[in-house]
Amino acid sequence: MKILGIESASLTASAAIWEDDMLTAEYTVNHKKTHSQTLLPMIDEIIQMTETDLDSLDAIAVSGGPGSFTGLRIGSATAKGLGLALDKPLIHVPTLDAMAYEHFGTDRLICPMLDARRAQVYCGIYEFHEHFKVIKEQTAMGITELLTELNALGRPVVFLGDGVPVNKGRIEAECKVSCVFAPSFASRQRAGAVAALGAVYFLRGLCETAEEHKPQYLRMSQAERERQKRLAEEA
Repeated sequence: MKILGIESASLTASAAIWEDDMLTAEYTVNHKKTHSQTLLPMIDEIIQMTETDLDSLDAIAVSGGPGSFTGLRIGSATAKGLGLALDKPLIHVPTLDAMAYEHFGTDRLICPMLDARRAQVYCGIYEFHEHFKVIKEQTAMGITELLTELNALGRPVVFLGDGVPVNKGRIEAECKVSCVFAPSFASRQRAGAVAALGAVYFLRGLCETAEEHKPQYLRMSQAERERQKRLAEEA
């Protein structure tokens, strides 16, 4: 089984190839260039370096959100375009699920979080000691509400993601259970994790066509919120 993984949900741009339970290639960049500039050249680079025939892909796994609206649209458009051109199925991998999937073997709860602004984070709660388990599906919520929920669970937790630096002070002040912060190399998104978890979902038959795929935003964009507010005022 061969899976192409695509990650562009936030600042990180990443592409990977997963073949027969092995990560054969991964290209990840955390920099200021836009994903529209980097993603396709990165995919082309790993395809060329591994001498991969695109027709040999079984599916394309894409980080489906939440995250940056622009980043998600670019990743979605890239995956849909490749899926349509190659006639390959897509695997929608929730962004936070893939982030948590990087932390196999910990006996702590895993809490990835992305900065959603407006005093909120995109977050989920997972465990991955022997089996990967979703305890709380990814959602948008306030940091205090999240910490209250984690305190109630009463288990040690590891935090990761770009929502950590923004909220680290509040986490340290309000988290009553033992907590640690993942090091930077294990704290951001990776296409390798998207492809690996995508392979698991593929075997479960959790695929969709390129036409069916759409990102999971969890919240309205700022433009949509402003439009809604304007329409309410006009009414």
